Amino acid sequence: MQNLNLGGIGHDPGLGANYDGVTDAFRITWQMIKNPLLVYSLNAAIILCAAMSVMLFAERVYMAIVILCVKALGKKRYTKYKLDALKEDLESNNKYPMVLVQIPMYNEKEVYKLSIGAACGLSWHPDRIIIQVLDDSTNAVLREMVALECQRWIAKGVNVQYENRDNRNGYKAGALREGLEKEYVKDCEFVVIFDADFQPEADYLWRTIPYLLENPELALVQARWKFVNADECLMTRLQEMSLDYHFSVEQEVGSSTCSFFGFNGTAGVWRLKAVNDAGGWKDRTTVEDMDLAVRASLKGWKFVFVGDLSKVSIWKKFHVIYCFFFVRKIVAHWVTFFFYCVIIPLSVMVPEVHLPKPIAIYIPATITILNAICTPRSLHLVIFWILFENVMSLHRTKAAIIGLLEANRVNEWVVTEKLGNTLKQNNGKPRRKRCGLCGLESRYFSYTNRIGERIHLLELLMGVFLFYTAIYDFINGHDHFYLYLFFQAGAFFVMGFGYVGTFVPN
Repeated sequence: MQNLNLGGIGHDPGLGANYDGVTDAFRITWQMIKNPLLVYSLNAAIILCAAMSVMLFAERVYMAIVILCVKALGKKRYTKYKLDALKEDLESNNKYPMVLVQIPMYNEKEVYKLSIGAACGLSWHPDRIIIQVLDDSTNAVLREMVALECQRWIAKGVNVQYENRDNRNGYKAGALREGLEKEYVKDCEFVVIFDADFQPEADYLWRTIPYLLENPELALVQARWKFVNADECLMTRLQEMSLDYHFSVEQEVGSSTCSFFGFNGTAGVWRLKAVNDAGGWKDRTTVEDMDLAVRASLKGWKFVFVGDLSKVSIWKKFHVIYCFFFVRKIVAHWVTFFFYCVIIPLSVMVPEVHLPKPIAIYIPATITILNAICTPRSLHLVIFWILFENVMSLHRTKAAIIGLLEANRVNEWVVTEKLGNTLKQNNGKPRRKRCGLCGLESRYFSYTNRIGERIHLLELLMGVFLFYTAIYDFINGHDHFYLYLFFQAGAFFVMGFGYVGTFVPN
């Protein structure tokens, strides 16, 4: 009976021998399968990620060279247009083209007044502009509020057309398409699209329409914008760094080299003839702005971003497929997530795998500097930005895979509630809020504090994995990758527990 107690079991030599035998067998089996299964797979993955890193590095360096040349020359191709002369000619001849301004919105309680007011304040001949509010709101009270706001501007003499639908077929693309089918639109020559959170300057049309009048082959004038709440919290500063690179480099280079650049979905002026020629708005995808831009570009229409023109050519088609879609939309996200969040952590646990420092450190550092330099005021936040981008690459990679495989969520449209500039709107109320810059990741911006909706399991699992590999490297490794792994694990935990972008006003 004494053998049944814990002490007896713990000192049973037979059981100890069996335990050691099982452990040794497991170790031998692991050693047998580790090389063919794990080491070779990791080495192959490192080679693949290295190739993708070099592709991304080459594209970033190329764009940096182009931008430096543009800056050194001191002028851009659009400067050949004389806006002042075009404006004087337009006013003297009194031949204003008919312009339609579309504002698609969906339950935009916080910003609908600002967006409608900014559009109604555009400087243009009052008889030659139509403000079309496309309200897909599902909140009946909010619909009535938007309609009343439109009536208020109609009473001031502004031509505002309020349109709503009983369904959300096609989401934003469907609303824009149905808006263009209205009878009063047939006389319009140009259409301007503003998202509900965009507030254009009063002279916006004067800074865009003349390009379209001067060049009949021009389909789109795409303007950039700045963010009213970039200083609201760390989250908005990090998003500003990412989007500044898109505007200042990617679109500028696309224009300067006569290559493709996409429509941003807002702050753009389209020639209606070009929209119709390209087949109009299609709801086959939730990236309807990119879809229309690609079709119009391949039809031979020209684009302007701050005035630079682009034409169709074999090089341009290659640029669309390779540089724009493959490198920027697939490689950039996949290499960021799989290499820095999966391959490197796994490699520290397998000493047989050699991780070249140029691929793991020097090339990523160069790419990071080329991206972050576009926002010099936030260079001191570059470490936080790297960690943030790596976390977001998880969702961007997942989205790319869903899109490529045409999974069941590929056509799901999730609209982020626009909060406006919450610092100015809270009026000192001690209310806990979350802030956002442009609504890229709606899952992180919610007012609720309920535990179930704050926790994001996927990020927490990644955090646990990275934390484990960091501890392993700290104890057994001979390098210092654990420093990066600890910080990256912390970033995933912060996201996973829903604390990103939160603040409590004083």
